[in-house]
Amino acid sequence: MVESIRNHGVLSPVIVLKQDDGYEMLAGHNRLNAAKIVGLKEIPAVVKNDLTDEEAYVYVIETNLIQRSFSELLPSERTVVLSERYEKIGCQSKRNDIRREIEILNGRKPEATCGHDVHKSKSRDSIGEEYGMTGRNIARYMRVNQLIEPLKEFLDNGEIALVAAVDLSYLDEEEQELVAEQAQWGELKISSKMAKDFREAAGALDLDRLNAISHPAAGVTAAKMVSVKMPVEAEEKYFSGMKAKERTDLEMQALDAWFAGKEAACVQC
Repeated sequence: MVESIRNHGVLSPVIVLKQDDGYEMLAGHNRLNAAKIVGLKEIPAVVKNDLTDEEAYVYVIETNLIQRSFSELLPSERTVVLSERYEKIGCQSKRNDIRREIEILNGRKPEATCGHDVHKSKSRDSIGEEYGMTGRNIARYMRVNQLIEPLKEFLDNGEIALVAAVDLSYLDEEEQELVAEQAQWGELKISSKMAKDFREAAGALDLDRLNAISHPAAGVTAAKMVSVKMPVEAEEKYFSGMKAKERTDLEMQALDAWFAGKEAACVQC
């Protein structure tokens, strides 16, 4: 895209929403970033005024779905699409009009019905037909939207199955954080059965109960773990993208180094 824009400029205008303090980009983030790399100061844009939240959402999500098929989206991305689709899109004809506009701006010939006619129905079965899924699977993806971000990442990485993610979504936020922390430490591999047991313990899931569920075999001693709260800034700065074992090793090395330095200082005293 960068080379194309370098040679020919931005041919398809971006779409922005005018706001009191500037503009919000609705469609064309990649074109804008490529134009910045090339050094362009101006690019063509279609300016929208007074859109409702639903209409602004349609521009964003339909642009993504035109650029990437639904099957290419990560599970957490599908969750957002389906949840928002079910909750916010009340006027199908308006959605079709917006999709048609986006396709024309991107140099595509729009289909007669844009391939998304659900007859103004917001039922899960109708949305399922639209995306080639059963209504039951639609409900599962929508439920997964209740997960905290770390657990959504486990789903995206394939470390937990969709049905397990659904069961975990019934835990409250604090319980989900406990499960995520143990999984990130590498002390917990969440199976579908384990997730189901966690769900049954919802409202009373603490570290002891979690260990009892995750280490049920007689004679097996659960690893003693503590729940450590880590500031988001530290997570992003030091542990972003790190595997659980790598994180544990790093933390142990840091603790060993800190205590070794403290002991050395005491000896010198």
